[in-house]
Amino acid sequence: MAVFIDRNTKLVVQGITGRDGSFHAKQMMEYGTQVVAGVTPGKGGMMFEGTVPVYDTVQQAVEATGANTSVIYVPPMGAADAIMEAAAAGVQLVVCITEGVPVLDMTLVHPFVKEKGARLVGPNCPGLITPGEAKVGIIPGRICTPGPVGIVSRSGTLTYEIVYQLTRAGIGQTTCVGIGGDPINGTSFIDALRAFEADPKTKAVCMMGEIGGTDEQEAAEFIKREMKKPVVGFIAGQTAPPGRRMGHAGAIISGSSGTAAEKIEAFKAAGMGVAQRPKDFVELIRARLH
Repeated sequence: MAVFIDRNTKLVVQGITGRDGSFHAKQMMEYGTQVVAGVTPGKGGMMFEGTVPVYDTVQQAVEATGANTSVIYVPPMGAADAIMEAAAAGVQLVVCITEGVPVLDMTLVHPFVKEKGARLVGPNCPGLITPGEAKVGIIPGRICTPGPVGIVSRSGTLTYEIVYQLTRAGIGQTTCVGIGGDPINGTSFIDALRAFEADPKTKAVCMMGEIGGTDEQEAAEFIKREMKKPVVGFIAGQTAPPGRRMGHAGAIISGSSGTAAEKIEAFKAAGMGVAQRPKDFVELIRARLH
């Protein structure tokens, strides 16, 4: 089993002829993902790598190939339109890798995507991977292996680190979900946690948060209230000075609501295991799988 993507995922790559889009489209194809179409306005009729048809619009791609998932590699100023185009075309899952999408744009995108009944992951995220089945985004496939642990993270780099540590220790993953660190994103910790709780193959969950906002505290409340599966958490930015943005646009402490200390206390109150360092996940997860 898996969450959000699996071997039945049919992927359209928006921006497939660009530098990033073409590079990662090849990587996803090599991993075994069903990349059924690409979209670049004005380049309809081309063939990518000799096998993937390119269309001018997502609507054309969906009608011709039955694509149910889209991944977006377009510049920031065009990303919001690309997300809405995919949702309007009936794509069920839209994954936006693009970093630097204006927050004002996302205030329009968020309700539009929900109205269309689609799920958005991102923006500013590494995407998802279900080891051995499908990869949508930029998570390196070689560090992943199938297994019983679900992973959700605001940080792309931390996602890679935790996956690598677990794989080295012989602990595989069901699905790894990078939700992105922007102030407004499409899929929350709670969305991913709810999906992992419902997935029979997921036996435990790793959750990587960071300073800024209250998403982690809200997730901890959800875990305490509704989850039966064990969750281990980590908060990045524990030594960050107040009032200074660290990395992600959402990683800024305002007042006392976004501090690492508050988030860690929320994790402990929810009965979660708390990792002090990324490598601590291995023993904490191993203890909860047996």
